[in-house]
Amino acid sequence: MRYNSSKYSLPAFFTLCAMALMVAGCHKEKKENYSDMVRPVEVAEAFSDSVVLYHSYPAYLLSEYYAEVVGLVNGRLETMNYSSGQYVKKGQVLFTIDPTIYIDALHRAEATLKSNESNLQYAKSHYEAVLKALEDNAVSRMEVLQAESDFLQAEASVKDAKAALHTAQVNYGYCTVTAPISGYATNNVLSTGNYITGADSPVKLAEIYDNTHLYVDFEVEDSRYEAMRAASNPTEESILYKNVPLQFQEPLRHTYTADLTYVAPAVDRSTGTITLQGKITNKDNELKQGMYVTVTLPYGENPHATLVKDASIATDQLGKYMYVVNDSDIIVKRRLDVGEIYQDSLRVINKGISPGDKYITKALLTVRAGEKVKPILTR
Repeated sequence: MRYNSSKYSLPAFFTLCAMALMVAGCHKEKKENYSDMVRPVEVAEAFSDSVVLYHSYPAYLLSEYYAEVVGLVNGRLETMNYSSGQYVKKGQVLFTIDPTIYIDALHRAEATLKSNESNLQYAKSHYEAVLKALEDNAVSRMEVLQAESDFLQAEASVKDAKAALHTAQVNYGYCTVTAPISGYATNNVLSTGNYITGADSPVKLAEIYDNTHLYVDFEVEDSRYEAMRAASNPTEESILYKNVPLQFQEPLRHTYTADLTYVAPAVDRSTGTITLQGKITNKDNELKQGMYVTVTLPYGENPHATLVKDASIATDQLGKYMYVVNDSDIIVKRRLDVGEIYQDSLRVINKGISPGDKYITKALLTVRAGEKVKPILTR
């Protein structure tokens, strides 16, 4: 084919060359843009390690000593002699109840006792006199028997009067309500001015908690308890574990541990569990009755446990899962059978992940299964 210079001018030739270069550049730019679309994601590798296995148990704190402050007589509540939440000592006066009727009853009982004691003295003297007269045949046997009967009756009346006086004294004493134990007292249940009927049934006025020491009670599966017992190798027969760490819902100023000192003597057959109890020393009265606490106990060891970051595990309606990046850099959703928390931030994986698998650690809500990514390995 012969080139026709009249048909193709030099400027047209340069124009065609420029268009060819632009097309080649577009192809290159498309390739670069496609590469940019594969976004980087941070991943970590699951690894294997020997771990001590733990299990956490929910529990509540119980005060070592607790008592109700009650009214045991009828009357109007006159005074409250402490501030709510105040530490009170055993025997300290907390409330007073109107003692008027009990003072009157006490005075009557005292008067009755004096009268009966006087009658007894007379009956005794008369009985002794007729006994002496009987020796001289000055009185009849019948008169002696009557004198003896009067004397015995007078003795019985004195005993009854003493018992009535004691009851009157006790009731009068109940008008002053004192603390049965030392500890922190709650708000009064009834305000002053209210009429109570404690003589019929004790009326609760307040509660006192001695929080110097507290107990934590929780239930452990029987089979797991046996494993704990075998693993603990206690040095003291009375203590299963010492210094067991406790976790609270909110961080506290101090850290707390418990010594597990009590094991129930029998397994609850309805639940298959056994009760354990630990004792805690309260620092600065920071712990309170009824606080929720988690007790974490070791129960065994796994020499080849698979571990991942717990924060990388997600949950949906079907359970736990993770996003794993396969050898082709494609995201795969893996279902998990998870174990216990290890060292606060790691999680033991029983099934679903193997050591060396790369899993996504961030942006879990934005990735999706099947997406191609550029994994960036982090620790």
